[in-house]
Amino acid sequence: MMENDDIQVVRMMLAKGREKLKTAWINYDNERYEDAVSRSYYAVFHTISAVLMSKKIHASSHKQTIGSFNKEFVKTGLFPGTFTRVIQKLFLERQSSDYDFSGSIGPDIAEEDMKEVENIIHTCEEYLSQFYHVPKEYWRD
Repeated sequence: MMENDDIQVVRMMLAKGREKLKTAWINYDNERYEDAVSRSYYAVFHTISAVLMSKKIHASSHKQTIGSFNKEFVKTGLFPGTFTRVIQKLFLERQSSDYDFSGSIGPDIAEEDMKEVENIIHTCEEYLSQFYHVPKEYWRD
């Protein structure tokens, strides 16, 4: 098990991920679908960054974070292969939502993304609970 400070950082990262997902749902409820998708991506980004901390991996960019997560956790079978597709989709949609002017994200895409993110967060919390030998509730305030 990592030092207490490290597990506290992981806990804060997971909390930030959950907070971004809450914001995504608020945006969705207010018909701000592009912002919902953007926040969904950041929810996953903070969550997989927390998982990477369990192996003391710190990436310097979003692409490195995603690549490291895929290499260390998806390709090794610790997490399902579908996570790679979902995370890459979220990354591309976030870029489109933040920088393109087309407004192509609708409610169906946003809702699907947020449900996928909920699954990823839940699965990551399960993994971290087993890794650190703490109950799932530990990750939530």
